[in-house]
Amino acid sequence: MSNEALSHLSTELGAPPPAALGRLTEDQLTYLASALSKERASRAAGLGEAAEAALALVPALARGPVRRILFK
Repeated sequence: MSNEALSHLSTELGAPPPAALGRLTEDQLTYLASALSKERASRAAGLGEAAEAALALVPALARGPVRRILFK
């Protein structure tokens, strides 16, 4: 198992990977880290879209200040 692949996976998980993942090949670890990264990006984009949709409920004059307060 590659230290680089484990390091990348640890970064994506934000913690050391479980010991059971030690049985995976380097390609599998890389694929898992990539999938986690893509999922995190997808969720972040979805949250951004939801926040913008929620701001549509705020009166137009207050949107700028509300956006600055919420999204510093």
